[in-house]
Order: sequence, then C-alpha cells, then structure tokens
Amino acid sequence: MRDLPVLDSSFGALHFGEARLGHVGRTRRLVLAADALIRHPGGTLPQKFHEPAALDAFYRLANRPEVTHQAVLEPHRRRTLRLIGAATDPILLIHDTTELDYTSITSLEGLGQIGNGHGRGYECHNTLAVHAPTRAVIGLAGQILHRRDRAPEGETRRALRDRPTRESRLWRRGSEAVGPAPAGATWIDVCDRGADVFEYIEYVHKNGRPFVVRSTHDRLCMAPEGEGRWRRCKLHPHARRLEPMGARYVAVAGRDGAGPRRAKVTIAAGPVELLAPRPPRGDHGDEPVPLRVVAVREVEAPEGVKPLEWILLTALPAGDLAGASTATDWYGCRPIVEELHKAMKTGCGIEAMQFTTEAALQPAIALLSVVAVFLLGLRDAARDPETAGRPATDYVPASYATVLCAWRHGEVRGDWTIGEFYYALGRLGGHQNRRCDPPPGWLVLSRGWARLRAMVQGVEAVNRCRAPAPVERPDAEPSAQAELGGRIT
Repeated sequence: MRDLPVLDSSFGALHFGEARLGHVGRTRRLVLAADALIRHPGGTLPQKFHEPAALDAFYRLANRPEVTHQAVLEPHRRRTLRLIGAATDPILLIHDTTELDYTSITSLEGLGQIGNGHGRGYECHNTLAVHAPTRAVIGLAGQILHRRDRAPEGETRRALRDRPTRESRLWRRGSEAVGPAPAGATWIDVCDRGADVFEYIEYVHKNGRPFVVRSTHDRLCMAPEGEGRWRRCKLHPHARRLEPMGARYVAVAGRDGAGPRRAKVTIAAGPVELLAPRPPRGDHGDEPVPLRVVAVREVEAPEGVKPLEWILLTALPAGDLAGASTATDWYGCRPIVEELHKAMKTGCGIEAMQFTTEAALQPAIALLSVVAVFLLGLRDAARDPETAGRPATDYVPASYATVLCAWRHGEVRGDWTIGEFYYALGRLGGHQNRRCDPPPGWLVLSRGWARLRAMVQGVEAVNRCRAPAPVERPDAEPSAQAELGGRIT
C-alpha cells in the first residue's frame, strides 16, 4: 500500500484517463489539466495554468455540460474501490465534512449557507480510504457536495425528519455510495461525533459494516448489571464507570497551535444496547442496536491541557484490551481526513477558484480534491521512515527534484530521497528545519512548491535558449523528458 502515492508517467492518465465525458478529446484535456495541476497545485487558476491557452482550455472544459462533479471524480473513485476491494488488510473508510467557502462569488446563487449562516458554499462530505496497518492514504471512495438548507420558519419535527436534504443524512449517503465490501475484504467506517446519529448507527449495524463512531449524545441505553439482568441508564456515565482493562499511549493531534503529543490513557469497554430516540429523529426503527462502548480517558495530562476523552461506539469485537485498543487505534486515524481538508484548501487553493457558475465550479472541486489526495500521500511518504529513503523521482518530476537539490546543496545528487525533497521544499517555503520544529505544514509547503515551480520554469527557459531548435516530425510523440521539463544543465 505504500507504493500508492508514487507518481506515474502521467498522473492525469492514472486517475482520470477513464473519465466518460462524451468525447475522447475532453478526457484528453482533463488528463492534461491534471498533469499541469500536479506540477503547480497551489494558488489561483491563472497561477496554476501559467499559459493563457491552457487556462482557457480548462475553462472551456469545465463549462461543458457533460463535465460534471460526478463524471470527473468517478474514474479516481473506481480506482480507489478496486484497490481497497483487492486488499487483504483492513481498510478504514474515514468520513468527515468540511466547509468550502465561496461567499465572495456573488454570481453563484444556488449555494447553501455555511458557518454562522451568513457565509455561502458547500458542505463537502469526503470518504477517504486509508490502509489501516500503515495509515497510507489510498484515495477518495466518495465525495458529496451538499447545500445546507435554511430551515423553513415553523418547520415541525416531522417535516425536518422527512426533508430529503437534511444534513444528518450525509453519513448514511456516504456509506451507501461506497457500497458493501466484496468477499474477503474488510472495510471499517470511522466517523467523528457528527455521525452519532441513531439513523446512521442503525443503518451500518443492519448492513453488517464494522464501524467506530465517537459519541457526542448522552443517549439512553441498556447496560448489563450481572446475572443476565440489564438496566436502563445514560450512556456516558455508564462508560466512565467501566473498569479499565489496561493503560497505553495514543497519539493525539495538536490543537490551537500546539504540536502533536502522546497521551497516556486507560481503556475500558463493555456491551450496551442503544435505545431508539422517542420521538424518532430520522428514518429508523424502534428496536435497540446492540454494540460495544469503548471509553478512552487520559491520565496524567500535562498542566493546562484538557484531558483526552473518547467515548466510542463500535461493532468491532472489544471484549478485551487488544480488541478495545484496535478500535481506539482505528479511531486515532481519523485526523488523516482533516489533513486532506487542509491539503484541499491550503495546498490546492480549492476555495480560491473564481468560477461564476456552479456547473463549472463543481468539476474543478473534484479535480483538485484528487490532486490533494496525491499531495497528502506524497507528504506522508516523505514523513514515514519506511518510505522516506526512496528516490525523490519516484514521487515527483525529475526536473523538480534536480532543481530543488541544486538549490539546497549546490549540486545534483543522484541518490536524493523523497524525505530530503520534502524538508528542502519546506525550507524553500520558509521552514527552518530545526530539530525542535514540527514538520513543515501545508502553508509553507504550498509556498515552497510555488517558488520551486518558478525556479523550474526559469531553468526550462534557459535550456530552450541554449538548445538548437528541434526538427518537428508530424508523427512524433512528445518524449517523457520533454513532458517533465527538458534537459537541465
């Protein structure tokens, strides 16, 4: 699975070559656009496509009625499903929603409300496939662009429950879009507190899908009391009273400017039955849902830091410390999807696009989302000790690796690694690379990539001036060397 982020001869052909856009010329243009974006993912569209002809061609493509969000995303999504369907290891399907803000584009009239209700944009619900043992990003198994409605004045609870565009339906829609796992494959849905919706939990339970959902609602449940008796109680107090099975350390993502840390936690688990809400709060039945609750609570938290507490609902076996720890570890992978959202916004400038119609904006969102998945895989490969020593040219164009290596070391090294490329790119973007510093983030990497792109273009321009004009042959295909920027001297 660690080989997945490697850059093929054409990133665009790999992820979009099977797109069905009604004409082979449109698919070819989409492939060329993807190849251009992978070389300059950040900034506005004019900055991504530095040639006016290429930018105009992309605008024409995005405005074709056949080029929809689904049509652009589908070849990448099918590739992701093929990979996870053939995997023998567990695959995490991490669901999460982020806001895409297009408030400033006044011509986009059909957008939904975001934030406090005064902003306009999409609720972008992503399903990211991750290889559980290595945490390697595989691809997007689904993406939904949702418009948040303004609740009608005086809307009844029944009307809200029946509304097709109800936001709480997103979690079920995300799982339904992926479909069931094929025989021999193990797919686990992993969700944050937004998915603590009885309608969704009942759905994944009835369909036999393993899941881990962090609880936010202190629901009524039935809990065992001994000798075959069960008592009615509130979920969260019951979870906190469970006897710990043991203690261990878990990795915790940094919050509010703080870096990541390791937290010592106790882990407890036990069976419960969630009771259906009364009155109903969605499309669900009346029967209770049997599952396990896992309580993860931090001990010896640093001074001034709020202790970690995860109350997890899961269908996984969690009767002992090993099983409960597995559910804990898999939920601990959930921040990977938040890194995808940062890559979309900061790394790819997905909110910086200035299309005047939704019909053109939505396919561009799909395209840049796939580019963001690649960048996330690239970054993780550079940080992972198992892959950081691989050649940089396995992941990035040779011209980019050569120019950055010459800038960083004053010479071109044939054995330069992707880990060295990553930290040099961060240095070019302003990261100091000190031992006490956290790894380069998306902002400095985006700045570094933009500067590197300008440097590569400068070298290409000098090479064109030095090289004799080539003799054109009508049947000649562009070489891989020319595609990556030409000879560097």
